[in-house]
Amino acid sequence: MRGGDGVLGARNSFRSTEASILRIRTQFLKRRERWLVVLGIILHAVYMLSIFDIYFKSPIVHGMEPVKPRFSAPAKRLVLLVADGLRADKFFEPESDGNYRAPFLRSVIKERGRWGVSHARPPTESRPGHVAIIAGFYEDPSAVTKGWKANPVEFDSVFKRSQHTFAFGSPDIIPIFCSEMKHSTWNSYPHEYEDFATDASFLDEWSLDQFASLLNRSHEDAKLKQLLQQDNVVVFLHLLGCDSNGHAHRPYSPVYLNNVKVVDNIAERVYNLVQNYFKDNLTAYVFTADHGMSDKGSHGDGHPSNMDTPLVAWGAGVRQPVPVSENHHHDNTLRFIDDHVHDMPTPSEWGLDGLERQDVNQADIAPLMSTLLGLPCPVNSVGNLPLEFVNLSEVEEVEAVLANSKQILNQFLRKSQLKQSNSLYFKPFKPLADYTLVLDQIEHLLSIKDYDAAKKLSENLRSLALEGLHYFQTYDWFMLMTVISLGYLGWMIYLIVHVLQSYTALPGKFFRKDRSVYLKMNSWKVYFSGFLLMGSVSIILLVEHSPPLYHAYFAMTIFLWVQICCEYQFLKALWRYMREKEISYFAKFLASFIISVFILEILVKSFMNRKIYTWSFLLVGVIATIYLLYSIPWDSGIPFFVWLACWFLSIFTLMPAQIPDNTKLVISSGFMIVVIGAAARYLDMHAGESKYWFSLTNELRKPEFNILFLFQVLLVLSSSVMVSLSTARRTEKQELPVLHQVINWSIAGISMVLPLFSATGILSRLTSIFLGFAPAFLLLSIGYEAVFYGALALALMAWILFENAYLQISRTKHSSSSIEAMEDNLSLASEDRCLQLSDMRIPLAFMVFFNIAFFGTGNFASIASFEISSVYRFITIFSPFLMAALLIFKLLIPFVLVMSKIQEAGWKLGTALAILE
Repeated sequence: MRGGDGVLGARNSFRSTEASILRIRTQFLKRRERWLVVLGIILHAVYMLSIFDIYFKSPIVHGMEPVKPRFSAPAKRLVLLVADGLRADKFFEPESDGNYRAPFLRSVIKERGRWGVSHARPPTESRPGHVAIIAGFYEDPSAVTKGWKANPVEFDSVFKRSQHTFAFGSPDIIPIFCSEMKHSTWNSYPHEYEDFATDASFLDEWSLDQFASLLNRSHEDAKLKQLLQQDNVVVFLHLLGCDSNGHAHRPYSPVYLNNVKVVDNIAERVYNLVQNYFKDNLTAYVFTADHGMSDKGSHGDGHPSNMDTPLVAWGAGVRQPVPVSENHHHDNTLRFIDDHVHDMPTPSEWGLDGLERQDVNQADIAPLMSTLLGLPCPVNSVGNLPLEFVNLSEVEEVEAVLANSKQILNQFLRKSQLKQSNSLYFKPFKPLADYTLVLDQIEHLLSIKDYDAAKKLSENLRSLALEGLHYFQTYDWFMLMTVISLGYLGWMIYLIVHVLQSYTALPGKFFRKDRSVYLKMNSWKVYFSGFLLMGSVSIILLVEHSPPLYHAYFAMTIFLWVQICCEYQFLKALWRYMREKEISYFAKFLASFIISVFILEILVKSFMNRKIYTWSFLLVGVIATIYLLYSIPWDSGIPFFVWLACWFLSIFTLMPAQIPDNTKLVISSGFMIVVIGAAARYLDMHAGESKYWFSLTNELRKPEFNILFLFQVLLVLSSSVMVSLSTARRTEKQELPVLHQVINWSIAGISMVLPLFSATGILSRLTSIFLGFAPAFLLLSIGYEAVFYGALALALMAWILFENAYLQISRTKHSSSSIEAMEDNLSLASEDRCLQLSDMRIPLAFMVFFNIAFFGTGNFASIASFEISSVYRFITIFSPFLMAALLIFKLLIPFVLVMSKIQEAGWKLGTALAILE
């Protein structure tokens, strides 16, 4: 082509000027990307914090007066036994020989007490469960930032209302309630005692020994004896054994089931100690658990095995057992926290069909204990007093319910007062507008001794007060959800505009038609309007004393939409461009949109049913293989590799989410990973001649890379050996030696650093990353998830080969010499390629792999959905932060694999094709 004079010369000169201007524009847009990354991190960090303001806002308010019940206390003291991690079914059901694991407490249920199931609420963790039992409300979520060991906001509890509390147990629970309480005597064992490698039932014996020693000391200590003999005394024994043994050995293991017998024996011995010491029959006893335990040894989510816990009460003030009556139906039609209804059928194998069962919400236990001791309910309690448990006269029942209702009503009134004082436009809770009239009516009914009507009216008042508490707890929901949703929508639109401006041919086309597209003459008006809007919003938020994060939510959302409005000219040109397109273009665009939405819907459905991925990968394996067989030579082996890799990965979402222990499978997976790495190494050295492996293989052959590969293989094999040795120690209930822990930490740490020194070829780098993270993943695996690691790597490699083949096919179909292609590429630098509509398959495939990394080995409902026993090769002493960090790291390793594939392969393949063209 000649250039320099004539028409062609003028045209080339124009194109040169045009290209120069557009490249300057492109460079500016690319420089802006670093700020987009920073903005994206800030935006997501701020918006993620909105979870605490929307769903996890502290329910605690201060300033309410306690409401003391107007009757004498039926009990002088109360003993609270909490078996941490005890499932209801494992407590009530018989063993294989027909004998029951808790003979003493069963005798209590049948002869002198009441029983039922206590329904917990997620998160089913130790601290929230104990707070619900002892304080009567569901955990203040701001305690998450304190590790649930300290109290970020002080709250009332049964212990604080008592004259004195004696507490013994875990260092993670006892200090929460007693460390700041002057009228308490408590002790806890060292953290080192919580070793998951041993039988933890001795921890329960420790708590009992501490209490027995206290009683023995009181015979010689007059002051201590006086404390024990006074009214309103609480004794709290925290029994951690079931929780630790459930984590370490699973709740169906002999160790856990034997711990149930230990807990029952401790309950009997405590009962005998107290009865023999006080000899006045004025002691009430409550036995329950803070949460259950899933079959895989974890808890935290809303599975029934985690939420259903036993409840047994007996002693002073507690009703005697009641036989089941055919006409008995609970008056309360409301559902429990876990959505169970009242009068649930009792499993026949429990052997308690003939006795009336009274289920409660976990927070109901606090008002039960307060009523038995004649104390005011904790001021932040939201529990309903379970009248079926208490042995009171008719008038005392009404007084107890009325005191419970007034306590909840006081919370409602305090929250209403606080919200009204800070709101410019206050919307009251109308059903309780005339609450004073209701209270007067209840007092009138009491005066005329119409106790049934008074009780029903009090219960109705309590229900309305609870609804009012929920109303004010969610008062700002609509406003916050709207702002956050608009913010995320604005972020998506802003990113789409940036991609269209930076990586497509549209800017060049728009520039040739109208150069005013890139003029922003009215930007200052947009910024000024945004500044005024943000200023107005900030003033309103300041007047309403809103939290500082509210300002951040509005500021981020307004900023994004201001930036979008500044691109008005580009959006206008985009609209004109779309209107000029032919119907065939819209049909293609619509088809791409429908396919994308369909894939996204599959991803959404996978959150409820992970088996969707099995059918998806079976189908994709067939479709991709057929496409490749018709497009490239079959003897390349790529079509069959894609087919096998997809079908291999499809197996794992059919497997149970509760991963069974299989150490041999983990060890075998180590050898499988080595075989995959060796095969990749061989292809890296010998497959470079094939055009379908072009740009994937390593061109440099340096001896140090061979040494690196062999060292990584050695670390993988070493990790398999350590899996065997470490698991054997735990199986034999032996403490994991420090040397084993040091070796495991060293292998995992060193192996993850080595990929930094690998060769720069795509296949070399990916193989090194795959081998580098394998030891850590193997050491954190307990079963088939170790095989999943290799299967995921093979599927990701199949995806890269498919993309490489697809790009090669596209290169042969499209001529790179067309004028249209040259013009389209003017909008980008010479080494880049414009994005096309068909490129949507890459982010969609990435999202699918990103999700399969989550759901391939479990259901990511919560961190508790994964095996805590995975961390025992690194640490066995209970350390929630370190254990959670290791568990999260294990979940992130498959993501590292997915992200390394897209980063190392996707961009380089695109660049390689652009250079070839």
